[in-house]
Amino acid sequence: MLKKALIVVGVIGVVALVARKVKSSNDDRALWHEATTAPDLR
Repeated sequence: MLKKALIVVGVIGVVALVARKVKSSNDDRALWHEATTAPDLR
């Protein structure tokens, strides 16, 4: 039982790290897009 709990906790930890990395990458890409596009002066 303890072994299964440790595996579940490990999987959740890996998923959390991957999700944080993806969010960081998306935020970084959005920031670069905003910084490098011409302003809308309408």
